[in-house]
Amino acid sequence: MSNSLPKEGFCRLSQIIGSKSAPGPLPVSRSTLWLWIRQGRFPAGIKLGERVRVWPVSEIREIIANAAEKENASDD
Repeated sequence: MSNSLPKEGFCRLSQIIGSKSAPGPLPVSRSTLWLWIRQGRFPAGIKLGERVRVWPVSEIREIIANAAEKENASDD
């Protein structure tokens, strides 16, 4: 798991995907993440305001763990 995520609580998009200079624990582009949300492949998060959305850290950690398990399974 990445240390850039808080231990508990909520995280913002920038904490999940990071930036070009410092990729986050889920290294995908902003547009890819929004596509996954529209497709139902990623949770929509909680809308706090017109331009603010957060995700429970526990959900993000679970998604990252599941992706790692799938990656390891495909290597076998």
